[in-house]
Amino acid sequence: MQKHTIDATGKHTGRIAGEAASFLMGKKDPAYKPNILADVEVHITNSQRLFISSKKMKNKTYSRYSGYPGGLSSESLGHLVGRKGKKEALRRAVYGMLPANKLRGDRMKRLIIED
Repeated sequence: MQKHTIDATGKHTGRIAGEAASFLMGKKDPAYKPNILADVEVHITNSQRLFISSKKMKNKTYSRYSGYPGGLSSESLGHLVGRKGKKEALRRAVYGMLPANKLRGDRMKRLIIED
């Protein structure tokens, strides 16, 4: 199993998430196949030193819908970081960059984010 380490100190969320998603999909491997789970593990270190602009903290929102009338709830990135930390924001960014198929859950299990 290949292990990749990404240091998040002072970097933007999207740059790190894109790099991690690319490794998790196996696109850096010469034997890349989109329907096969790559044998990699990605470690992201120093997630608390991640750079997120104050404008994005205020304006970016995460929404979810329960399926019931009036069941749409939204949360800003700043509130999410206050509740769960930058680790969760980074996890959601990587999740959004992975293709929405049966392999997404298994790929996310191979992502390890450390403080």
